[in-house]
Amino acid sequence: MSDAPRKQKASSAFHIIAGLGSGATSAFILQPADLLKTRVQQSQASSLTQALRSILNRPNPIRALWRGVTPSVLRTGCGSALYFGMLNQMRQYAARLPAVPIVAGELAPLQASSSNLPKLGNVANLTTGALARVTAGLIVNPITVLKVRYESTHYSYTSMAGAARDIFAKEGMRGFFAGFGATAVRDAPYAGLYVLVYEQAKTRLGAISSAGATRDITTFSSSATTNFASGVIAAITATTLTNPFDAIKTRLQISPGKYGNMFRAASMMLRQEGMASMFSGLSMRIGRKALSSAFTWTVYEELVRRAERVLV
Repeated sequence: MSDAPRKQKASSAFHIIAGLGSGATSAFILQPADLLKTRVQQSQASSLTQALRSILNRPNPIRALWRGVTPSVLRTGCGSALYFGMLNQMRQYAARLPAVPIVAGELAPLQASSSNLPKLGNVANLTTGALARVTAGLIVNPITVLKVRYESTHYSYTSMAGAARDIFAKEGMRGFFAGFGATAVRDAPYAGLYVLVYEQAKTRLGAISSAGATRDITTFSSSATTNFASGVIAAITATTLTNPFDAIKTRLQISPGKYGNMFRAASMMLRQEGMASMFSGLSMRIGRKALSSAFTWTVYEELVRRAERVLV
């Protein structure tokens, strides 16, 4: 067939590089939102207004807003590289399994208008997204702990090296994996739900945007708009449903001695602060995740699309 050359795929290394670039860029741009989320979640007394006012009243507010940007860029960049690299491999493998349901044939052309990634069924999208995110999260968890504690006002770290030495001296290697249980419980459903909703949204929005247009002609603006809007919808949905685990994870990473484990932390937070504590920082997390995930996935998919066009 005439479109046989389009079957050629970008290498796994390119998926890793695309994930690294898109993730690091979004982390740098959105660091202030991530910093504010940490400040709001660190205690019951913190509010978004108080946290923002405290930062802006500092001698160098711009620099203060980007406090912790180095570990954030490292974590998100490396995490995105690992995540997209593994997700691509898992989805390519799943697409070759006869038992894995693929998106119905009539939907494939619509999805292809905004994506060159494998077309899988809902269960496969949910499973591959969850597995890839948890694996990447385990590898970058030490950077996450450094980032969260560096952003928090509970510690007076002046450098990342000093923070790493202090954690190792007081808690050993175990300290670098504080909160991983809550992180995994948060990230597995988040990533699975994100990929599931993202792919469904692309199909629905792709059908709308392609109505009245020539199916074979795909412009950057139409595909990027579809991907970005789908990313926002997926991020809002997944973020809201998994925020309690994010709130628990932050407490565990800041004060592991006080909260102990995920179940004890949840019990203490509910008993002392009520259900509202489970959704602290939600508005900041939704704002950041919606922009970060949508931006990261849009850039990633466009980089892969352009690479595969060169290979044709």
